Amino acid sequence: MEDRTLIERLARHLAAMNPDGWPDRVEDAASILAILKEPDAAMRTVGDVEAWGAMIDAALRERWSLGHAGGGMEPPGGTDEEGDMRLTPDAVSSDRADWIHLHHGQEKSS
Repeated sequence: MEDRTLIERLARHLAAMNPDGWPDRVEDAASILAILKEPDAAMRTVGDVEAWGAMIDAALRERWSLGHAGGGMEPPGGTDEEGDMRLTPDAVSSDRADWIHLHHGQEKSS
């Protein structure tokens, strides 16, 4: 079994009808993972919320390595968690994990 990242496996699943087009689905996969970062009530009752969030953050960071696999110099654009706002490559700082929303007092101050 190949050891692919979660975000790549999800992108490949989303591209099932066009297997070679999976890189075009990485942003969709990242959006789904961002939504999954907040566990629902049933998940919170049986698991460690902080560990879950850290695991999703780690999976989301893999997005950047996949974006560079195609030879691009900048991370690909995408949308916010809800899919409402388009994010261009310059929408995040040079810290590629900057777009990940941190909770519980870990947020950056303006």
